[in-house]
Amino acid sequence: MADGPAPASAMDLVVITGYSGAGKTEAVAAFEDAGYFCVDNLPPRLIGSLGELFRHGGSHVRRAAIVSDARGGEYFDELLATLEELGGAELDPTVVFLEASEEALLDRFKETRRRHPLAPDGRVRDGIRAERAALEPLRERADVVMDTTGLTGAMLRRKITTDLLAAQKAGAKLALTILTFGFKKGTPHDADLVLDVRFLPNPHYREDLRPLTGRDPAVVEYAEAGELAHDFYRRLFDLLDFLIPAYIAEGKSHLTLAIGCTGGRHRSIVVADRIAAHLADQDEVSLRVVNRDVEAG
Repeated sequence: MADGPAPASAMDLVVITGYSGAGKTEAVAAFEDAGYFCVDNLPPRLIGSLGELFRHGGSHVRRAAIVSDARGGEYFDELLATLEELGGAELDPTVVFLEASEEALLDRFKETRRRHPLAPDGRVRDGIRAERAALEPLRERADVVMDTTGLTGAMLRRKITTDLLAAQKAGAKLALTILTFGFKKGTPHDADLVLDVRFLPNPHYREDLRPLTGRDPAVVEYAEAGELAHDFYRRLFDLLDFLIPAYIAEGKSHLTLAIGCTGGRHRSIVVADRIAAHLADQDEVSLRVVNRDVEAG
């Protein structure tokens, strides 16, 4: 019997795109290390043909990652059209969009002495801004937007492994990262939702509580004293119970909920642990808690 097309659900196709200099080469290397069949710098018009080839039973390729970017020329509108066609053909790829701040991109181009593909004979800054404007519709279409500002190549690979590839292993679950942080250290760039809990009582002003963390019972009791925390959790849990199924229904695979207090050591951790406990029994959620600034507090 001749090999026929593989079921669409059996094919895991990832399209990596984004700003020039944002780290697409490192990203596709992470997917390659994870066993994906990888193709770099593929023109959009060929993605559909390659996808059909992968779907054929004889190819034995079930996981593929493709980089498509401005090195291929004027591709922005063509890539959007290709993604829509693939979705209509039941081969809907996961689009990973990499971005970084303008200053970070400038520094990277200076380090490599490369010319920007949209400003080969002009200023790199002009090319970055032109590309940012042209790519906005594609960014809005992306399933995952990852900010690589401040990340080395090795850090980006680890982030893809822990955030994206771990979500793939979890199946259809929503990979939810609850990230605690201190506002004095800066708001996380990759947060999808940011929650400010600085309205809760601050244990920092109690000398006996200051060296502790939000995992210590005395800190929890102090931060949650009174009716304010009770009312807050009731409203917050109602919101999360509404939002998370909606994100899952929309097909979102990864969500980062950032919770901030002043230093990231006390109140944010208390709230993060309460949220984690509330969501612990949800089968459609793969949950992890990351305390970014707890040591610096």
